Amino acid sequence: MTHHPIDSGVLQEILSRHLALYRTKVPHYQATMLNSLYSIWDKHHGRLLDVGGGTGVIAQAIAELFPVNDVVTVDLVDRFCPSLSITARQYDGTTLPFANGSFQAATLNNVLHHVPVAARVGLLREIGRVVEGPLYIKDHESEGLLDNMRLIAMDAIGNIPFGGMLWASYLTRMGWERLANASGYRIAARVTQSHYRSGAYALLFPNRLEITMRLEKAHNF
Repeated sequence: MTHHPIDSGVLQEILSRHLALYRTKVPHYQATMLNSLYSIWDKHHGRLLDVGGGTGVIAQAIAELFPVNDVVTVDLVDRFCPSLSITARQYDGTTLPFANGSFQAATLNNVLHHVPVAARVGLLREIGRVVEGPLYIKDHESEGLLDNMRLIAMDAIGNIPFGGMLWASYLTRMGWERLANASGYRIAARVTQSHYRSGAYALLFPNRLEITMRLEKAHNF
């Protein structure tokens, strides 16, 4: 679907209401991530579930900038900003506290690489239980050991200021395909963005490491 690009200044105004960091920091990375999500957005969704929301500010931005009626964010740890206008709930990491088919879509934004490998299929299947429609995933894609080292360093830079999780395990392109298939999904859309980083920073951390996908349920889900 077509849209006007999300401007980093507009996003900064939203995020700075909840996190003081963004009063001076322009959220260029986050704006690129949201534009990447929007580029494969399927349609207007009624209720959206954001899983692994952290502070909740990205889910808040999605609620304000995307074609959705209502956004709920959940996480294992309650680090949610108290100023959010969306619903934020802590959960046990296994069972989402919602009835079957409670939502029309879901997002996982830079979350899945922090989920233990053995728990990933279960998480995606549990999301599939409470979500009728597509699952949008923004994450990383590795081509091997060097990329893994790059991503570990990049995650540390991005997560330490927010108290985020540092342990991670990254998937290859084939790994993403296998995970989707094992979880009852298929990858219906897949994009990379060239605007996350530029110059020397892009040489150190290539933009191809960033991947955004829309997963749709397979017929046998």
